[in-house]
Amino acid sequence: MIRLFATVVALLLAVPALAAPGDVRRFPAQGTATAQLRIHGTTDIEVFAEVIADYQRLHPGSEVVYEDIITQDLYARYLHDRTGPASPDLLISSGMDLQTKLVNDGHALPHRSVQTQALPAWAQWRGEAFGISYEPVVMVYNTGRLPAAKAPHTRRQLLDLLRAEGAPLRGKVGTYDIERSSVGYLLATQDAQRGSIAGALLGALGDNAVVREERTGVLLDQVASGQLSLVYNVLGSYAQARIDAGAPLAIVEPEDYTLVVLRTAVIPRTGAHPQEARRFLDYLLSPRGQQVLAREARLMPIVRGDAGGDEAPGRSRRPIQLGPGLLVYLDALKRRQFLDAWRSSVEPAGR
Repeated sequence: MIRLFATVVALLLAVPALAAPGDVRRFPAQGTATAQLRIHGTTDIEVFAEVIADYQRLHPGSEVVYEDIITQDLYARYLHDRTGPASPDLLISSGMDLQTKLVNDGHALPHRSVQTQALPAWAQWRGEAFGISYEPVVMVYNTGRLPAAKAPHTRRQLLDLLRAEGAPLRGKVGTYDIERSSVGYLLATQDAQRGSIAGALLGALGDNAVVREERTGVLLDQVASGQLSLVYNVLGSYAQARIDAGAPLAIVEPEDYTLVVLRTAVIPRTGAHPQEARRFLDYLLSPRGQQVLAREARLMPIVRGDAGGDEAPGRSRRPIQLGPGLLVYLDALKRRQFLDAWRSSVEPAGR
């Protein structure tokens, strides 16, 4: 086992002992209740409801309770409540680093099945953390505020636009607040490792009074309304759902590289219904479950039917790999140093 960090992520867990509960929905069994499943997830209930409904068509005796919790709170609440009556049976999160830490710290049960064995190597770790879907990290712009011809398609082009005469994006560009958003923090650290212009881009975002928000939906609401012209480094599935509903938005996958985030599932060791959690996970990874995730939740299927499915499709896509590398920036000292540097870039003195 990888040597555990000596210090728990102090800043990351700077939340109340018990975080506020999220939105909860109970999906009663469609027949005589014979099984129960409690899921804590970071995917909106409205997005995941159809997935649960389809699972219950196959297993009408299963009662499912789904609680929608933001990524950071999902991790903190599990550590606080893992022995309580509301302890979850399954954790589904886009916070790949925090899911990896739960596995590394001994909180997950292993699961091996035909479905998990079909996953590509980059989408599982130690038989305890499993990618159920993936999605690109994108730029999204308002088609009425930013003409397609001027929309950036690389980070260098975005940097040039931020530095353009007249500052056309000043006060009109947004991204995650990585001090509040665990996914935003993960993406920022990945950018820092992969992108040679990451520092310059951060500085330019700061010079343009970048708007910072905790949740993807808030950023997309602001760009759809025209309050913002463009948002950087957001999850693509939420944007596509708005486009399908008629919002004046367009998605750009950066051509220099497009990060790919996994929504991962972990079966916690203290859940009361581990067998039902395993059955639901196998459903999610089955051909039917993957189709429902793609069609109803607009989450890209991770188990592909074509040959050579060991890479996410798309030449510029770079999957963030599950594993110990994700633990590096959860070290308390590294996190504090990274946040200090990020803050000094997006909040330069004297602005």
